[in-house]
Amino acid sequence: MLTHLFKLIWNKKKQNFLLMLEMLVSFIVMFAVFSLLVLFYQNYRQPMGFIYDDVWSINLGSHEGEREKNDSAMAVKESTRNILRSIPQVEVMSYSGNNIPFSMSSSNTQVAFKNKKTMANIYTVEDGYMKLLQFNLTEGRWFAEADVAAKNRPIVINTALKEKIFGNESPLGKMLGSDAEGMKVIGVVNDFKDKGDYEGAEPGLFQRADTSSYKWMSTILVKMRAGSGAVVESSLYKALSASVKNSNIEIEHLFKKRVDKNNFILVPMIILLVVAGFLIINVALGLFGVLWYNINKRRSEIGLRRAVGASAKSISKQLVGEALVLSTISLLIGSFFAVQFPLLHVFDLPASVYLVALLLSVIFIYVLVLLCAWYPAKQAAAIYPAVALHEE
Repeated sequence: MLTHLFKLIWNKKKQNFLLMLEMLVSFIVMFAVFSLLVLFYQNYRQPMGFIYDDVWSINLGSHEGEREKNDSAMAVKESTRNILRSIPQVEVMSYSGNNIPFSMSSSNTQVAFKNKKTMANIYTVEDGYMKLLQFNLTEGRWFAEADVAAKNRPIVINTALKEKIFGNESPLGKMLGSDAEGMKVIGVVNDFKDKGDYEGAEPGLFQRADTSSYKWMSTILVKMRAGSGAVVESSLYKALSASVKNSNIEIEHLFKKRVDKNNFILVPMIILLVVAGFLIINVALGLFGVLWYNINKRRSEIGLRRAVGASAKSISKQLVGEALVLSTISLLIGSFFAVQFPLLHVFDLPASVYLVALLLSVIFIYVLVLLCAWYPAKQAAAIYPAVALHEE
């Protein structure tokens, strides 16, 4: 039966070529779509890695004189710190770089250990940062006042960076960079998704803010008591505005920034799904139309087969089988190119993403072909032999 189907397809190879090309293009598009969907789903299932509830972001903006002298910058920062400490609802605070969780800002650098190099996000923070976002310390320790006098800049890395650079080795006490100018690892924290629910944990390191850092640091994260609402936010804004002159103060809630960040990431995916949906509809209509046209052209052949004793069921099986064989040829070609992605580590995504996407794409194309071939095949099986032969 299978050999017979291949012979029928080969005899009409010119007619079937465009049909197979349609299926191949559909498979490639669905492979790309499913790869992104699987990646987003896997990232979504990973724990966030920190607590952002009741955490507010305060952006002080730039103010006159602060960037010119360290003393001026420190005076402004200390004044702001005292105001925040005087507010009962503020539990923990920390100055930070602009790349706070769920922000559109990023800061990264290349780090190296022996022959291994990788890009890592770099976060400039204060001692209260870990308590504020409630990271879990898996090895070593967090920053302390004694680190001011450290010979090498102390850093805390996350698990993703540890695995990328150190593998199974303990990173504690090791240097990233040269021994003279490098950064010394003093601790390891759990992975965290600060880019949103749909972005995976990236390699990252924390460095302790020093005097020179305050010239450009204008963001403060504060952990508020549960239930702190608009009244507290208003009083906080007024107190900071009165203290920090000529500044554009902005207060945001991290849970709202998380929603905005997720929406920003999902927009390209939604656009891709819409485009893929239109393509699949066109392909489905094309498959349906081509199969319908081929059946009408083969009415005499079908009528003759019915006249010599072929059942309606066997006619339906043959036509559906031809469509499935065509799709199988297209899928084999498409799968050959798809398996190159995990083998060549394209886009540096986990191999499981590509393999699951490949499986889902194959299933989708088979289901699509079955749905498009079923009704025309059913109509072909209903052709009466005498009518078909009479028309011929």
